[in-house]
Amino acid sequence: MTAPELRETHPLPTVSLQEATARQFRLLECVADHFDGRQLFSADVGITPRWGRPDATRRTEAALADFFGTPAAALVQGAGSGAIRAMLTAALEPGDPLIVHSAPAYATTATAFRSMGLGLVETDFNSSPAKAAAPYVHIQHSRQLPEDFYDPAEVIARYAELGVRALVDDNYAAFRTPRTGVEMGAEGSALSLFKLLGPEGVGLVVGSRDLVDRVHADNYSGGGQVQGPQALDALRALTQVPVLWAVQSATVTEIAERLGAGEVPGVAQVRIANAQDRCVLVRLDAPVARQVIEAAAGFGAAPYPVGANSRYEIAPLFYRLSETFLAGTPELADWTIRINPMRAGADLVVKILGSALREIRCS
Repeated sequence: MTAPELRETHPLPTVSLQEATARQFRLLECVADHFDGRQLFSADVGITPRWGRPDATRRTEAALADFFGTPAAALVQGAGSGAIRAMLTAALEPGDPLIVHSAPAYATTATAFRSMGLGLVETDFNSSPAKAAAPYVHIQHSRQLPEDFYDPAEVIARYAELGVRALVDDNYAAFRTPRTGVEMGAEGSALSLFKLLGPEGVGLVVGSRDLVDRVHADNYSGGGQVQGPQALDALRALTQVPVLWAVQSATVTEIAERLGAGEVPGVAQVRIANAQDRCVLVRLDAPVARQVIEAAAGFGAAPYPVGANSRYEIAPLFYRLSETFLAGTPELADWTIRINPMRAGADLVVKILGSALREIRCS
C-alpha cells in the first residue's frame, strides 16, 4: 500500500514569550482603564436601562475594544460560531454577495453562509487578483487547506484598495498570531472566548462602531445577553492566555523537531500546521492512525477536542485531521494524526506517541 504524502504547510507566525508577556501586561492596563478594583469582584445581570446589557459586560467589552485597538466590541452567546453569525448578520442582508476563499469553509461557518442565502464569490486568496465583486470579503485567519500560504494582512489590504471591507474569522488565531484581523485593518473580527479558556458559549465581535452597534441592536433580548458573571469569568481567563499560548507554540515546534529527527520509530513525516489550532501533523509509516488515537488515550492523551484549547483541555490532544484538511486528500485519514500539546510539554507527547505505537505493534 502506497502511503500518501503530507503536503508542504505554511504555518502562521507566532508570538514569542517576551511579546506575550507584554501583551498580558497591556491587557491588564486596559482592564484598569475601565474597572476599579471593587468592580472586578462583582458582576450585575440584566438589561440595564442605560446600556441595554449588564454594566460588567459593557466594561469588559470596552477593555477588549481598547486591547484590540478598535472602536467597539460586543460579547455574544454561541462562542466562535455565534460570533461569526452575529458579525455576518450585522454586516450583510440575506442574499448579499460575499467574497470567500476557494476552499472548504469551516462547517458552522458554511451553515451561516447557507442560512443567510449569501451569494458566495470564490477566489483563491493565495494567487488570484482581487475583484471587487461584493462589498465584503470573509477571511478565515487559520488555514482552510494545508497548502494555503496567503497573508491575511495582504488580503485585507488588497481588498481595501478596492473599497471592499473585510470580516475576519479569528478563531484559532487570536493571541497565537501577532495580530488579529481588526489589527490588520479589517472592519470586524469574530472569535471564541471559550477557545481562550473562557466559559462555555461566550464569543466576541470586535470592530467598527457601526458594525458592533448593529450586533448589540440585533441582540437586545435579555435571554441573548452575555451576563456580567460570564463576562468577568471570560476576562479573568483571558489574562492567562498570552503567555500560555506562547509556551504552547514553542512546544509544538519542539515536538515537530524531535519527531522529525526520528525520536519515535513509526513516524514517517512531520509538519507544523494551523489545522484549526496550531498543531503537529504526524504521518505514520502504516495506516494505523485510528488505532494510535485510541491507544494514546490509555496513556493520558485526550482522544477528542472540547473547544480546541478550552479550559477543559489540559492533556495533549491526539486526534484526526479536520474535515477541511481531509477534503483534498481523504486517504490521509488512516495515516495521519494531529497533536496539540495543550498544557503538556514535549516529553509527555513523545512518550505517549511512542507508547501508543509500541502497544499497537505488540497487539
